[in-house]
Amino acid sequence: MTFVVTESCIRCKYTDCVSVCPVDCFHEGPNFLVIDPDECIDCGVCVPECPANAIYADSDLPPDQAEFLGLNAQLSRQWPVISSAKEPMPDADAWRDATPKRTFLIATAEA
Repeated sequence: MTFVVTESCIRCKYTDCVSVCPVDCFHEGPNFLVIDPDECIDCGVCVPECPANAIYADSDLPPDQAEFLGLNAQLSRQWPVISSAKEPMPDADAWRDATPKRTFLIATAEA
């Protein structure tokens, strides 16, 4: 099992989850975080810390978020590790409950 960051994180990028993660499994992109499935130790401590409710166990992933399992694996190989909290995106609170947000995902290599 692994945990997956889903669409709700896009344009928010709260890093409360990073603060509690006991391993360096989070990676940071320009407007989204992902979890490296090979580094995740399946502890789940990140789930309740996410203000956007964007993190799920892969076994609990809603069907409309299934593509994010592969995206987390792919983008974690391209983006740098984030190991400490940062400020969320400036308009994160305005975007937290917005849907759909998939088209706003910036998947370039720089954070």
